[in-house]
Amino acid sequence: MKKTIVRLLFFPFVFAVSCQPVADTHSMQIQIDSLKQQLHNTYKPGFGEFMSSIQVHHAKLWFAGKSNNWKLADFEINEIKEALEGLETYCTDRPELKDLSMINQPLDSLANSIKSQNSERFNASFISLTRTCNNCHQITKHEFNVIKIPETPPFSNQVFKTQ
Repeated sequence: MKKTIVRLLFFPFVFAVSCQPVADTHSMQIQIDSLKQQLHNTYKPGFGEFMSSIQVHHAKLWFAGKSNNWKLADFEINEIKEALEGLETYCTDRPELKDLSMINQPLDSLANSIKSQNSERFNASFISLTRTCNNCHQITKHEFNVIKIPETPPFSNQVFKTQ
């Protein structure tokens, strides 16, 4: 009789414990599905947004270097690098990424010219960077997008000369 009572008391406990993970698993799956949907609907910048950002920083970098504003030039080259990292993070499905590494050597050369505050090296490195951008555009079938050394500052509300 004692065994029967113990079994009767024990059975609901075992049943409740064994059913609990199923309910928790189902609830967790609903949360996971909801988070996946939210993540899917979250804005992520496209390839063009990153390239437009790079183009702006490319122009600002030129005017900073021409004005010997090395702190601003360093800032702008790092903005370009951040945009390139963003491309690699958010645009992983783009075939153009396989050719993106060609930009590393010209960027490194330009960064070194900024670090050494060498105007002649800056000019040569900037020309090399611009050519490399155009070479990449050729290789990736974006030859219609030709980049050049800027002639006028992109913004009239920024001072490029050191104060």
